[in-house]
Amino acid sequence: MALTGRTALLAALGSLPVGILAPSWTGMLAVNAPLSLAILCDYALAAPARPLQFTRSGDTTVRLGESAQVQLTVVNPSRRRLRAHLRDAWPPSSWLPGAGQTASRHQVDVPPGERRRVTTHLRPTRRGDREAEQITVRSYGPLGLAARQGSHHVPWKVRVLPPFTSRKHLPSRLARLRELDGRTSVLTRGEGTEFDSLRAYVPGDDTRSIDWRATARQSAVAVRTWRPERDRHLLIVLDTGRTSAGRVGDVPRLDASMDATLLLTALATRAGDRVDLLAYDRRVRAQVRGRATGELLPAMVDALATLEPELVETDARGLSAAALTHAPRRSLIVLLTSLDAASVEEGLLPVLPRLTQRHTVLLGAVRDPHVEDMASARGTVDAIYEAAAGAQAQAARRRTADQLRRHGVVVVDATPDSLAPALADAYLALKAAGRL
Repeated sequence: MALTGRTALLAALGSLPVGILAPSWTGMLAVNAPLSLAILCDYALAAPARPLQFTRSGDTTVRLGESAQVQLTVVNPSRRRLRAHLRDAWPPSSWLPGAGQTASRHQVDVPPGERRRVTTHLRPTRRGDREAEQITVRSYGPLGLAARQGSHHVPWKVRVLPPFTSRKHLPSRLARLRELDGRTSVLTRGEGTEFDSLRAYVPGDDTRSIDWRATARQSAVAVRTWRPERDRHLLIVLDTGRTSAGRVGDVPRLDASMDATLLLTALATRAGDRVDLLAYDRRVRAQVRGRATGELLPAMVDALATLEPELVETDARGLSAAALTHAPRRSLIVLLTSLDAASVEEGLLPVLPRLTQRHTVLLGAVRDPHVEDMASARGTVDAIYEAAAGAQAQAARRRTADQLRRHGVVVVDATPDSLAPALADAYLALKAAGRL
């Protein structure tokens, strides 16, 4: 049994005159006995909370930053009217800070044998699975003096997906891809590595493209046209070790890498290439392999939704071995990791020859713009020290990138917002150059 504030108020109002005019046990009994009887009657008339039946429906997935709605249907099988306060509990990260207190509570009024539906609005602040906890019902009597209370567990899961904010860059990169494929007037003479068709020679064409066999069979000079090769293989490798947990501004490095992964996947599938995913630190954390074009992007989003950084040092040899296993033939390996000098020099550089011997390696790293601000700081003694530290960090980063380039790696070092479009541009450049 739970007593309400109304009960306490009535007890106080009844006890006050008794205490002033007739302070005795008889006076107290004269006030509290009727109140206790009213409480017992009110409790008896309240609808029982435990026999209530609940079902859920609504959204099962939502992008980070967007809202989801989960409906809860309350069925009252008893013969008493249900007047209740209901709390639909979810993890704290299911709402914006401070909003959960209001969003999780509902008032319901259900006649006997009927049902009512309430809607809980979620706005998650983190990726991953959010599972409903328990429903707490406080059923009040008609006088509002006492309440029955019970709890129910009605399972429901909402998966919070990566936001894919870089999809705004997709139309411009697709336009560039169409130019590379020769499907627009910009590159009707486009070069590539895969034979496309024959056409008549136009002054200015490269004479090396003349097809002499075809020319001998007709009266006009024929030249070959080319387009970038399709059905290439891309393996995107996400480093989920400790360096991926670092935050640049409000964005973890891993989240920026995920956004770049989704843009690159969307672009490569439109280009006719096959894309696989491997997330690794000391073991495989997630993988997507051999998916059809229509299933690939949803599978990528689903695999990335629950992925979190691991506070361990990445095993570079294990990562290299896993990448070679996932890419048995020549591929473009897109490695999303950090340019931390120690981890690159001690871990990645010794195993790079195994990767670059057979594959083209494109490395993407997240750069902190605050380091650039530090390097340009002036004016105070603290600013001078910050400038020195920032310049030293920038120099170390450049040296690490130069070492990787000497091993044949294409390096993209960009801020969180620009990493995804920069990697897409690098992919298109490699495709145009016939290096895939």
